[in-house]
Amino acid sequence: MKFDERFIFIAIVVLIWGFIYAGIQENKKNNSQKNAEKKEVVSSFNDSVKLAVEGNLNVYYFDVGQADSILLENNGKYMMIDAGNNADGKLIVKYLQDLGVKKLDYLIATHAHEDHIGGIDDVINAFDIGTFYMPDVVTTTKTFEDVITALENKQIAFETPKIGDIFLFGGCKFEVLHLSDDDSDLNDTSIVVRGLYGENSFLFMGDASSNVEKKILNSNIDSDVLKVGHHGSRYSSAVNFLKKVTPEYSIISVGEGNSYNHPHSVTFTKLKDVDSKVYRTDNDGTIFVSSDGKNITIEKLDVCLNG
Repeated sequence: MKFDERFIFIAIVVLIWGFIYAGIQENKKNNSQKNAEKKEVVSSFNDSVKLAVEGNLNVYYFDVGQADSILLENNGKYMMIDAGNNADGKLIVKYLQDLGVKKLDYLIATHAHEDHIGGIDDVINAFDIGTFYMPDVVTTTKTFEDVITALENKQIAFETPKIGDIFLFGGCKFEVLHLSDDDSDLNDTSIVVRGLYGENSFLFMGDASSNVEKKILNSNIDSDVLKVGHHGSRYSSAVNFLKKVTPEYSIISVGEGNSYNHPHSVTFTKLKDVDSKVYRTDNDGTIFVSSDGKNITIEKLDVCLNG
């Protein structure tokens, strides 16, 4: 390729991503009034107020191989956290449709790695989306571009919450404990949320490392069920973090025979030391957790959505 051709190619790439970024910002601007009204409602929620418990909170930790995808359901409302790899998207959509899902009240893309947002565009294209949350980090991948295109095609707002934001989902209250726009480590941009349903609590760590765990140690992170950070990597699940979480159950989303050797034996030892019962999707399939607000039951489902 000659110098002039290379220059033109680079200019075109820069121009394309400039349009994508401008589209994201315009999308946020156009929806700012709606977002402000919604945040005004949830900001008035007092932490001491107990929400009415109706039915069960059901949480599916899907078996999507070396990736993450979680579905929550309460009283006919649905929320999804991540949607696996690119190849998993259509399988996830089909399973959600079989469950009767028509709308996702919340869709959270914890961070912009392909094993978390790969199937997000398929999910956006297939269902009505109430609120879409993602860190304010732009990447130059086709996977990320597909997500932005899907959002724009359906005129869905790209929203970035703030640390400390509280949002309501059915009879659950969720608090945003962490996210970041420092793209030097995409794992540590992960949106971390903690959910309360009656007396039961759930912590969803995305791919956050021990660096993030240190930052949220002073928050209320005590939780009955922990979605273990970063597929059970040795660089997550620090001892002081786990001692404060004190999870009765820990769920690891991980692919069989993966090249990263996840989950690491060190992580297992630390989870054992805090008396947490560990489930892992490579051995146990999809993990179904159900809470009635007081008691938690866990079932292993023979469901694999790994394309």
